Order: sequence, then structure tokens, then C-alpha cells
Amino acid sequence: MFYKLTPTTGQPLYLQLMQQVRHAAETGALRDGDQLPGIRTLAEELVVSPNTVAKAYCELEHEGLLELRQGLGAFVCVKRRTRSLENDVNLARRRIRDLIEQLREDGLLDAEIRRAFEAELLYAAEAVRKR
Repeated sequence: MFYKLTPTTGQPLYLQLMQQVRHAAETGALRDGDQLPGIRTLAEELVVSPNTVAKAYCELEHEGLLELRQGLGAFVCVKRRTRSLENDVNLARRRIRDLIEQLREDGLLDAEIRRAFEAELLYAAEAVRKR
């Protein structure tokens, strides 16, 4: 697996690494059970601090995409991540459904709700870009 970090983007290197590992898992380049390079090994390859790789691995473990095994390394957990993501999406859909119901009770039409939702998504995306 080949990772490429770009220090000039202004995005923290550990976030870039996390995104690339996520992308590799989503596209099938990394499969469930695959072992990632060791922290020191990958840090040397990328010419970054081992702390950068360790932080990325730790965050990915927290998300459920990696399993860190003491003395053995980091292993991809795509199936566990998929279940977790599925649960999160189902919860989000229930919350959205409840909100839509409340907005309809307040007298808003579906088109107005849709426009408000899309506007807020754009606003949130713009706020993230400005960080």
C-alpha cells in the first residue's frame, strides 16, 4: 500500500493518512484482516514522526476501522466498521424522520424542508472548508 502525505496543503498529516486508509478500505485496496505497516516503518517511509502515524492509527481504531494488537500491529476491521456505520446511518435516518415530522406539524411543506436541509448542508460544508 502506498501513502502520500502533502505538508503544504495545510491539513494535518495524520488526517491525510486517516483519509487515505479510509479510502483504501472503501475501495477494497485494504480488506478485512489486512495488516498495516508498523508505526515506525510507515513513519520512516513517509518521513514523518512516529507520533503522526500513531495518532492516525489510534483515531482509526476509535472509529472502528482498525484494531491495534499489542506487539502484533494494526489490522483492518472493515466488517466491524460497516456494521458501526450502518447503525450510525440508521440512527441518523430516524432522527431526520422525527425532525421532518415536527417541521410538517409546524406547517412547512416538503419543498421548504428540503431547501432548508440542503442550505444547512452547504453551510456546514463551507464552515469545514474555512477551518
